[in-house]
Amino acid sequence: MNPDTCGPLPVRRDLARPALNAFFSICEKWDLTSEEARILLGSPARSTYYRWKRDRTGALTHDALERISYILGIYKALHILFGASAQADGWIKRDNSAALFGGHSALERMVGGQVADLYVVRQYLDSQRGWG
Repeated sequence: MNPDTCGPLPVRRDLARPALNAFFSICEKWDLTSEEARILLGSPARSTYYRWKRDRTGALTHDALERISYILGIYKALHILFGASAQADGWIKRDNSAALFGGHSALERMVGGQVADLYVVRQYLDSQRGWG
């Protein structure tokens, strides 16, 4: 809800192209399935997801932009933590013994569907960088 109008937060068209370009580029580097990527975006309708992927434009909700922001932060943190791109990009799919992941991969946590799942992975990585 938008506290100024007591209605839903507005959609953003001006940020769609750069946000979607960055998001889908990361999805390629992480070798995500379309379903994993769609869940990371907040599970928009399949037609919406494929239109965003094809056109790299459209009306993005506040939720989708927040999710993309977390993904960008996770990507950046991984590339700071790991010297090699392949190691950084592969990290999200590797099993992790940290309590947060319980032996599963970060991606398994991230596709839990809640924006909080992205937040805690980002927070974990920031703490590993000494920023948390």
